[in-house]
Formats: sequence, C-alpha cells, structure tokens
Amino acid sequence: MEKKEVTSLYFGGGTPALVANKIKQIVGHINTYFTITEDIGIELHPCDVTEEKLLVLKDAGVTKISIGIQSFQTEYLKLLCRGEFNYNRIFSALAKVNFETVSMDFIFGLPGQTIEILKRDIETAFNNGANHFAIYPFIDFTFTDRKFIKMNNREKKKLLYEIVDYCNEQGYVRDLIWTYSKYGSSKYSSMTRENFLGFGCSATTLLEDQFKINTFDLQEYQHRINSGNLPTALKLNFSRRQRMVYYLFWTAYTMRVNSTDFKTFSGERLEQNYGFELLLARILGFVKKENNQFVMTTKGSYYYYYYENFYTLSYIDRMWNLMKNEPFPRELIIK
Repeated sequence: MEKKEVTSLYFGGGTPALVANKIKQIVGHINTYFTITEDIGIELHPCDVTEEKLLVLKDAGVTKISIGIQSFQTEYLKLLCRGEFNYNRIFSALAKVNFETVSMDFIFGLPGQTIEILKRDIETAFNNGANHFAIYPFIDFTFTDRKFIKMNNREKKKLLYEIVDYCNEQGYVRDLIWTYSKYGSSKYSSMTRENFLGFGCSATTLLEDQFKINTFDLQEYQHRINSGNLPTALKLNFSRRQRMVYYLFWTAYTMRVNSTDFKTFSGERLEQNYGFELLLARILGFVKKENNQFVMTTKGSYYYYYYENFYTLSYIDRMWNLMKNEPFPRELIIK
C-alpha cells in the first residue's frame, strides 16, 4: 500500500492529554497510512503540563505544544471561570522537556485589561519556556455564562494597536493575525491549510469541494465507527465561489494573500475575481500591495477580527448549539 504524504498532525482541544498514553499508539496507526512530513502538535490544558506528561508526548513524536494559559492574572482567570494553576510547576516542566515550538494562548479585550497587563503576560511566557504566543480577542459565545461587562469595540481596537506596536518594538515576528514568534521561531497554526482530515468527535474535515463536521455525541460517534459508517453530522457542498471565499478568508489569517498561490489553488486570477474588493480594501487602508501579494495592515487586522467575530457568532456558535442537542441534525440554516 502506497502511503500518502501529509504535512502535519494536530491533536486539538478539548483536552487530548487525557489520553496522553495513547498518543504514541494513535500516531503509529496513522503512520501506517500516511507519512507526516513536518510536525505533530497538541493542545494542552495548563494542568496537563507536567514533566511526566511532556516526556510521554515527546516520546510519541509530538514536536509542538500549545498551552491554553488565557492569562497569568488571577482576576482574569476568575472572570473566565478558570481555576488557578501551579505556574512554577509548568515552567519547571518546560525547562526540562524541550519542544520545537512552545506556544501559549492569551485572551485580550477583557474588562479593565491594559497593555501593561498584557506585556506582563507576554514576557512571563517568553521568560519561562515559550517561544511563541497567540493572543485572541474575547468572543462572547451564547452558551457561556458571562458575568461581566464586555470591553467596547473602541477600547478593544486601541488595545490591539498597542499590542502590535509593542511586539514590533520587541522584534517579535507576527506570523499570523493573532500570533507572534520570538526571534522567528517555528510557527504554530492548525487553521491555515488548504485541506485536512478530521478524526474524533466534533472534528472537521475540509476537502476540495466539501466541508464536514463529525457528531458531537460520543456514543453515536462510537456506534457509527463500529458499524463501519462515517460519523459525519453535517456537510456543506461548496460551490466554486464559496470554496474560493473560504480559501481567501483563512489565507488572510496569515496576513497576506499571494496572487500566484490563489491562481495555483483555484485556476483563476485573484484580481479578475476580486479586483473591486481588493481596490476598496486598499482605499480603506485594510491592505497594501507588495509585489505579487496583498498584505494586511494593523487596521485591516482589526476589521478582520470584527468580521471573524460576526462569522463565529452567526455560524460556529449556532452550529455548536445545534450539535450539542442533536447528534445528527437534519440541517443548519444560516440566514
């Protein structure tokens, strides 16, 4: 049997480290059918970052880890309904077990948050084992029980500009719209892929002309797998136009869209299909053209967040609410 090449393998959240001792076995099965040419990444809850668990993951072939810190400040952990963690244990474990990329996730846009507070979080991360961080704006999902007043958009925009300015001053490399690397260290992204296969409950699959999501129901997932059927709960058949838009939306996550890459992907010219939109984006200061690519500005990255927030609440939030209640819904209508 000829094995297919894939660039990477990614174990995403919730908490895949609950089966840390099975990761090596899973990777071994996947290697039977695929050749992983680049990296293996995994998301970790701070409580899972122990020397023992990191050694198990490293032995399994994991090269990149992402830790969902969210904040090093007790007041914000309480706001987010997260318990306090033993950070000294985390830092000690990271000092003893090395990975190619150690990323830490943070949230900005929480009430009363300032650039000085975020600077402390960033520097704490970089001084204690991280070489990469992601800093995402707070998104108010409807299924969460928020008990605080959200930061308004004006304050959030100001804070984003301050984050960008600070990271530029420090020489941190902005490799994706919400992520920075220290000294050009390896990138960490699970989203900027032209296609991918998803395994497990709630996992998604992106093919050339389809987007699919698996059932959220664990028992139904196991039943489908044991009976030799796919656990797909919802499927979207892309039109050609939809597929190009999907490509552009997530490619823009890298802060740049290359005309040649778009032509290779779609067989069509970028400017011929989206010339008016790109011209408008340049006039409004959202992008600038550099040689053969369109590069997003800081202003553009704020409005990208604005529309990503709209997309998340109008589509992903509704889909998750539906899928939590119905293992295999008949349809999801987005108006």
